Amino acid sequence: MKVFHGVAEVPDGFGPSAVTIGKFDGVHTGHRAVIDRLRAVAAQRGLTAAVITFDRNPLEVLAPERCPASLVSKRQKLELLAETGIDATLMVSFDRALADLPPEEFVHRILVDRLHAAAVLVGSDFRFGAKGAGDVTMLTSLGERYGFTVELIDDVRPERGRRVSSTWIRDLLAEGDVRHATELLGTVPTVRGVVVHGAARGRELGFPTANLSPENEGLIPADGVYAGWLTDDDGTRYPAAISVGNNPTFQGVPQKQVEAYVLDRELDLYDHTVDVAFAERIRGMVAYSGIEPLIAQIAADVDEARRILTAERA
Repeated sequence: MKVFHGVAEVPDGFGPSAVTIGKFDGVHTGHRAVIDRLRAVAAQRGLTAAVITFDRNPLEVLAPERCPASLVSKRQKLELLAETGIDATLMVSFDRALADLPPEEFVHRILVDRLHAAAVLVGSDFRFGAKGAGDVTMLTSLGERYGFTVELIDDVRPERGRRVSSTWIRDLLAEGDVRHATELLGTVPTVRGVVVHGAARGRELGFPTANLSPENEGLIPADGVYAGWLTDDDGTRYPAAISVGNNPTFQGVPQKQVEAYVLDRELDLYDHTVDVAFAERIRGMVAYSGIEPLIAQIAADVDEARRILTAERA
């Protein structure tokens, strides 16, 4: 997949293309349905399949007080988009200048002049241009003027008519329901970070953990203990029991600490960038009255993580 970080990077002669536009936060199953249709249209008509997305949630500029946390980082989003098989992604910087761009100028400057769009696929609630003045009716009219077709894509509604959305997935992660979130995402919720030195309490308890730096990528689920996977920066994946939270048994542990205990082996992962994927929640976070009950609970958690992950691989 080619990646263009800005409209100016799109080369002359790009396209003609089939294009879709959106935040694509999480690249969830709803997004993937749009992209599947995009690729089908592109194949049928001999077009380049391209996605336009943004370097941040537009609300970060338009209404920062209402802007939610992102499910994935820019880097994670590009990796997930690449896995869909599209030809190119244009990552546009969403700033005040873009927010104030009139709808027709947005279409002419980006879709027509740079991407040479022949087909544009959007949802029925699509809005574009300054103050969201552009809608599907306007886009269709502009398509007739500039020579591209517009196709509406139905929402994916897997459960009782509810539309798959990044908001729904955020809510599930806030509850710790990573298995349901996985179903909607189409991938396991994953956090990426650098392994740093911690207080070494896990090692003292007999369960050495890889502690992620607080500066990580991806939305961390609710506090608790999870079964999941740790993938090293060389691509090797290991089963793991994962703790998220401030570890209430000890004082002074940072909030939302992510610690992964790789099952049945000890690895030197310091300074490695790793992915920690959350497959299933085992329990919530609780405080223990002493070290011995904590060790017994950790051992039980590790056994449960092993059982869950062994069943997944079976």
